[in-house]
Amino acid sequence: MTELSLLGGLLEKLRSAWSTETGGKWRPDNPACGQCSVTALVAQDVLGGDILKTSVEGQWHFYNRVAGQRLDLTESQFEQPLEYQDLPSNRAEALEDTSARKYEILKRRVTP
Repeated sequence: MTELSLLGGLLEKLRSAWSTETGGKWRPDNPACGQCSVTALVAQDVLGGDILKTSVEGQWHFYNRVAGQRLDLTESQFEQPLEYQDLPSNRAEALEDTSARKYEILKRRVTP
């Protein structure tokens, strides 16, 4: 399986798994909304790499760096492109932005 197909499969699984149970700001018209921290955690489980963060309107937005490349699987929630700061973060900080329950639900829905 190529990296591109693995990534496409992961994004497809995430899109169908996101809900109010995985992020309180979820909306049918913007399913990635409020899913950044929980998604960064699950993406790291699946793909490895690092968790990064960027300040967006005074709140942290979490995403990943995999094989040296920025990977923001929830960037579709924003109307305008972000000015990424690529600040180092970690699992504990991302988990503080969500909950263990939401993380477990998303992980169970996305990984076999």
